[in-house]
Amino acid sequence: MTKQVALGQPTVGQRELDAIRSVFDSGWLSGAGPTCVQFEKNFASVAGVDNVLATSNCGSALHLALLALGAGPGDDVLVADYTFPATGHTVMWTGARPVFVDVRPDIWSIDTTLLSDAVTERTVGVIAVDPFGQPADYDELVEFCRARGLWLIEDAACATGASYRGRKVGEIADLTAYSFHGRKGITSGEGGALASPNDELIAHARKLHTYGISPAIARDASRELPVPSFDELGYNYRLSDVQAAIMLVQLERLPQLLAARRSVATGYAERLGDLDLVTLPTALPDRDHSWQSYVIAVDESLDRGAVATSLRQRGVGCNFGTYASHLQPLYGEQKSLPVSADLFARHIAIPMHANMTEDDIDYVADTVRSVLTDTDNRR
Repeated sequence: MTKQVALGQPTVGQRELDAIRSVFDSGWLSGAGPTCVQFEKNFASVAGVDNVLATSNCGSALHLALLALGAGPGDDVLVADYTFPATGHTVMWTGARPVFVDVRPDIWSIDTTLLSDAVTERTVGVIAVDPFGQPADYDELVEFCRARGLWLIEDAACATGASYRGRKVGEIADLTAYSFHGRKGITSGEGGALASPNDELIAHARKLHTYGISPAIARDASRELPVPSFDELGYNYRLSDVQAAIMLVQLERLPQLLAARRSVATGYAERLGDLDLVTLPTALPDRDHSWQSYVIAVDESLDRGAVATSLRQRGVGCNFGTYASHLQPLYGEQKSLPVSADLFARHIAIPMHANMTEDDIDYVADTVRSVLTDTDNRR
């Protein structure tokens, strides 16, 4: 029977089940309750800031960030192109226009040398993305934005626990959005968070994430009967207390989960580093990579689809990396961005999760080596 190694796998167990039981026993299961409040307090140590808001997912966190910063119709927002299109979608949700910018060929984050040429008279801000868990070039991004009066959002969907030049993801940009989707480093199946050094921005986002009023827990201890008034359009972007309970346990696991993922990345580098037909991911020494995914670029002489099919037939889970957003029809006509387009065409994500054993790493590496050298997978 062929060995099976999943592309991604959460690390959950009895501790998470016990945490869910405690929420059931409390009687408060809905969103933005006491367990969410506790999660926000605990997550602050990961984000490096006191102002944290738990959200339903990363897309809602990004949307709230854009709304809190005032993005809307008539505005342009510069967006890193190599990313899941949720990043560009959230800009469109506000009525603003995403203007995609090409990425660095080595670490795949927004190429700061191209930002000036992308600015228009309507540009109001930048959304940088941390591809697969490695932070973008934030010193350059902050300098660029400050010099032009632009705001900066960090899409850290893959980068919980990562850091940049000694600073935690969450304390650099005006607002930072996180994801707790099932393939992320810590997960409650779905979920997200928004963090900021600016308490006013989070306070505004908190109002918007509960239909435009303060969450019910803010009124729970009142001896009177406060009746909120709706004066701003809001949304239901709350994380449930059931999910927050899971996240509290996941936060406790985070150091071990990050260490395990980094060990897998090291194992791949040692086993695949001599292959000429593949380019391995670059991890820069001045930032801590959280390794949400491990993505390799296959040589142009290889048929990526055939390689992926062969890997799956041998039990190795895989997928493409992520999207060159500017190629998606939804966004209309966009400037050609060759680096992102090339990555989109050649990237393959191979198994990466904290449950992988040395045998798993060996099997994946041996299978990748075999598949890449199989002449049947040539173009």
